[in-house]
Amino acid sequence: MSVSFEASKKAAARAAVQLVEDGMVVGLGTGSTSLEMVRLLAQRVAEGLKIQAVATSEAMAEEARKANIVLVPGYPDFQRIDLTLDGADEVDPEGRLIKGGGGALLREKLVATASTRLVIMVDEGKRVQQLGEGWAVPVEVVPFGWSGLQKRIELLGGQVQLRQKEGSPFRTDQGHFIFDCRFGPMGQPDKVHAALKSLTGVVETGLFLGLTSTLVVGNEAGEAQVQHFYPAPPTYLTV
Repeated sequence: MSVSFEASKKAAARAAVQLVEDGMVVGLGTGSTSLEMVRLLAQRVAEGLKIQAVATSEAMAEEARKANIVLVPGYPDFQRIDLTLDGADEVDPEGRLIKGGGGALLREKLVATASTRLVIMVDEGKRVQQLGEGWAVPVEVVPFGWSGLQKRIELLGGQVQLRQKEGSPFRTDQGHFIFDCRFGPMGQPDKVHAALKSLTGVVETGLFLGLTSTLVVGNEAGEAQVQHFYPAPPTYLTV
């Protein structure tokens, strides 16, 4: 029997929304927990909280507009983000993530890397010892020549499936395809990410490594545990 973890998601979103402060530019993630977060954030906005938002998908942008959450001027363009609230499909003990189950991984990573703080909200079922235990790694690719790229990823050891929607290839907001690539539990997800990114035609991977600032884990009792990470700077900032 599957478990929906609805109480856990609501607890995580409720705790994460309390981190938003007046005057912030806030990144809005995509997914079921993020939908709950937007609902709660809208309540705070209705009570007088002044923020601007950057949505990570067209669907979430529409949810924000319906909730009277103001998007930054010029959206979808943006410069800086103070705090992003987003979910994840898996998270390991180091705060590394698999994301992209909803198909918004490219925009989610663009928003995450532009954020001073990335707050990840998950239910208790998303914690794993190693990434890949339950989820494939979503990989966003250009449609041109996709079947040859699929074979090159298979040579890296992945079981690759082209994501479908209503009988046709799923397309992201950018018009790209997504491969769901099963590598099994990954002891070195950074090497998997680097190998995938080295292939021409790969736009981005759903491996979010060294980006999580704060992890909020909700449980079915309606409580939330908060864990802070202080990730090392990205390698391109080091000598």
